[in-house]
Amino acid sequence: MQVTTIGLDLAKNVFQVHAITEDGTVAFNRSLRRAQMITFLRS
Repeated sequence: MQVTTIGLDLAKNVFQVHAITEDGTVAFNRSLRRAQMITFLRS
């Protein structure tokens, strides 16, 4: 599975992140708090 598009909804405390593969299926959809977001982006 290769992610081609990442969507990011920015907010003060909770961020919504979703990823879509090249065939249009949703790879993941997560709700992350500010501290989790930093860790998520580093990986």
